[in-house]
Amino acid sequence: MAESIVFENISKRFGQSVALNDVSFAIHKGEFFSLLGPSGCGKTTLLRILAGFEHPDTGRILLDGQDITRLPPNKRPVNTVFQNYALFPHLTIWENIAFGLRIAHRPETEIQKEVEDMLALIQMSDQAYKKPDQISGGQKQRVAIARALINHPQILLLDEPLAALDLKLRQKMLLDLDRIHDEVGITFIFVTHDQTEAMAVSDRLAVLHKGCLEQIGTPVQIYETPKSSFVADFIGDTNFFDGVVSEKAQKDYTLFQAEGFQPILCFNDKQLSKGDAVHLSVRPEKIHISREAPPQQPLHNLYQGIVDDIVYKGDHTHFGVQVGSRKISVTKQHSRFLLDESPITWKDSVWIWWHADDGFMLERCQKLEAPNE
Repeated sequence: MAESIVFENISKRFGQSVALNDVSFAIHKGEFFSLLGPSGCGKTTLLRILAGFEHPDTGRILLDGQDITRLPPNKRPVNTVFQNYALFPHLTIWENIAFGLRIAHRPETEIQKEVEDMLALIQMSDQAYKKPDQISGGQKQRVAIARALINHPQILLLDEPLAALDLKLRQKMLLDLDRIHDEVGITFIFVTHDQTEAMAVSDRLAVLHKGCLEQIGTPVQIYETPKSSFVADFIGDTNFFDGVVSEKAQKDYTLFQAEGFQPILCFNDKQLSKGDAVHLSVRPEKIHISREAPPQQPLHNLYQGIVDDIVYKGDHTHFGVQVGSRKISVTKQHSRFLLDESPITWKDSVWIWWHADDGFMLERCQKLEAPNE
């Protein structure tokens, strides 16, 4: 796939604060790409550098092979949609969308057609002559998107565009954004701190932390195979286990002694040896829970514990299960009508288990002493 945007060794400081630290990656033409991370990670700074509102201290940006690092914002084929919509309150929706074309002195017939096309795209043809204060927040955001798209930019930048909306409206707007992207086919770059939003709409995403690029990949790659503890913890919930490799259990698998826990079997994709430090991530939804012990399976990690926390969330229940000195987070999906069965309750004795392939191993650098066999 052709690369549209290339960031090469981008660094940026504000005083003593490092906003971006030698960030390099490429975005493909036509992708819906997300920049994801907590507040202060550098994602908005990177977006502003691409838009031309900030300049990097070092590094450069290539757009279709052309260096645009020092181009002013108005010379870049890029438009930005901001969180606060930035609509003109005294203009109708129609005039707000037409504004960019009027500034460019386009012919009136062209303006008429383009605005009507944009209104159809955002499904607001019947709202054309209302003012911004007469429409909802989600509709305002769609108008802002239409106004940004009407000049046919190569890239649309979306800076936390859904942050001001309530949950239901955000979910609806995500579907709208995905549909609009599919229809217009240009590159969308979406900045958000919300993991669910980024995972729902992105072809790929970059996870940033303290100005550094932690990982880049598809949503499935980021979730299932995180490259760092930060990514594993930031994207969804997980259980971490620390310890050292104690022995090779069978082909491709290893047994390690976890701190404050019983031995754990895991797939040894990192090819670690006896004595190597292990940092393991196991997602709560990968862990099964039952009052009855399941049949013994050679590649299952099976433990008995006591239910210490229960949080019912409608489609699933979250359990905190005390196993020895550790509390393990478990998610049970409600695939059957819950009242048809006797639910697991607080202080129940339960069995939890997961397949050895369902833990993802992160390598640690230091060599530790293996526990006595």
